Amino acid sequence: MTSAPTLRIAALDMARTAALLGMATYHFLYDLQMFGLVSPEFAVSGWLYWHARVVASSFLGLVGVSLWLAHGQGIRWPAFWHRWLKVAAAAALVTLGTRIALPEAWVFFGILHAIALFSLLALPFLRLPWPVTAAAGAAVIWASYTLPSDAMNAPLLRFIGLHTEATWTVDFEPVFPWLAPVLIGVALGRLGTRIGLWAMLAKWPAQATRSVRLAAWPGRHSLIIYLLHQPILFGLIGLYARYLR
Repeated sequence: MTSAPTLRIAALDMARTAALLGMATYHFLYDLQMFGLVSPEFAVSGWLYWHARVVASSFLGLVGVSLWLAHGQGIRWPAFWHRWLKVAAAAALVTLGTRIALPEAWVFFGILHAIALFSLLALPFLRLPWPVTAAAGAAVIWASYTLPSDAMNAPLLRFIGLHTEATWTVDFEPVFPWLAPVLIGVALGRLGTRIGLWAMLAKWPAQATRSVRLAAWPGRHSLIIYLLHQPILFGLIGLYARYLR
C-alpha cells in the first residue's frame, strides 16, 4: 500500500533550521580548535560536548518524525529511495572529502551515514505501536552503556558503536546509541498523528508570512546546507589562521 505525498509542515522546517544553526555554531567553534585558535579541548568538553549531542539528537529525531510523516501510512518506495540515494551519495562525498583533507580523522560513519542506515533500520517500526518503538529506542540507549566489548574493536565493526577503544574521526554517530533518537522520533511521529498534532501544525500559519518562509527555508534545504557550510567555514578559518592572525 502507498500513501499520498504529505504536505510540508513549516514548524518542522523551522526546527531543522534551528538544528542547522546549532550545528553551524558548533562546527565554527570546532574549526577554531582545529586551527589552534582556542584551547585544544575547547569544543570537545564542557557545555560544547553536550551542545554537539543535543544538536545531533535533534537532527536524528527529526529524521524519525519525518520518516513517519512521509511513510507511516504506507511506504512510498520511489520517494523513499530517491531521498535515500541523495543522502547516501552525500555521505560518500563527506567520506571522500575528509579522507583527502583529514586523513588522520576522516569520516567513515558520520551523521549522514547514520541517517542513511537508520532510515532503513527504522522502516519496520513504522508498523509497530508507538510505545513499542519508544521502548526500542530506550533499549538502544541502555545497550550502548551496558554491552560494549573488546570483541567489537575491529575497524569494520566500529560503526555499530559497541567498541571499547577510542575512535579518531571528526564525526561519528554509530548505531549505539544514535539509532535511539530516530526510533523515538518515529514514535513521536505516530503519537503526534494520533493526537492530531501534525494536522494542527499543518494549518499553521494559515498564511505564511515572509519571516516564517525565511525561517523555514534552510530547513527545507538542510542537506545541501549541511554539505556546504563546513567546507566554507573550514576554508575561511584556515585562511585567517594562516594569513591574518
